Amino acid sequence: MSPRSKYLFIASMDVDPSKEALFHDVYNTEHCPELGKIPGVGEITRFEAQAFQVLIGGQTQTVSTEGQPRFHAMYEIESPEILSSPEWGEAVELGRWPEQVRPHTTNRRHTLLRLTYPE
Repeated sequence: MSPRSKYLFIASMDVDPSKEALFHDVYNTEHCPELGKIPGVGEITRFEAQAFQVLIGGQTQTVSTEGQPRFHAMYEIESPEILSSPEWGEAVELGRWPEQVRPHTTNRRHTLLRLTYPE
């Protein structure tokens, strides 16, 4: 995280498999670039959930992604107020996202995290 970003907003979701190529194209070429123009929005990254194994207490545990959203977009932001700003509200309605992509997303979750270390 950049030194000025004290919050991380995460938008997580699944998408209809038949719309996955469109989902990635619009997210990468329209949605993230538009949100990135908003004052107070820093780095934007996207991730896909993966099952994994982790060693805890001397035992290997398998962590499944079952029931969890597959795709995650992470936005470094200066303050929570950015998410309810007119600029944010306008940007999330631009391009093909609202009509061609959003209706095909499911299992949507939104999380806001406040940086606690390092401060």
